[in-house]
Amino acid sequence: MARRITYTFKNQPREINFAKDKYHDMYQAIAAAEGIDLTNYLSMVRQIEMTSKGSSAVRNFRDQEFARMGFSDIYFIKE
Repeated sequence: MARRITYTFKNQPREINFAKDKYHDMYQAIAAAEGIDLTNYLSMVRQIEMTSKGSSAVRNFRDQEFARMGFSDIYFIKE
């Protein structure tokens, strides 16, 4: 089943194909599509995972960082 991701980047709607074998999750796929380097982001996520007790801290950080980068309305479309 093909998967597509729809999102808004800097107030412009976008849609891309998603392949699980190429990207770990949809956030890495949309960052790659826009040419954004996630090195610092991924190292911070690892630090949060080591220090926090639940997954909500990582999720909140991810949502805030991607909003800061200009992303919004990120979700999968199943075809």
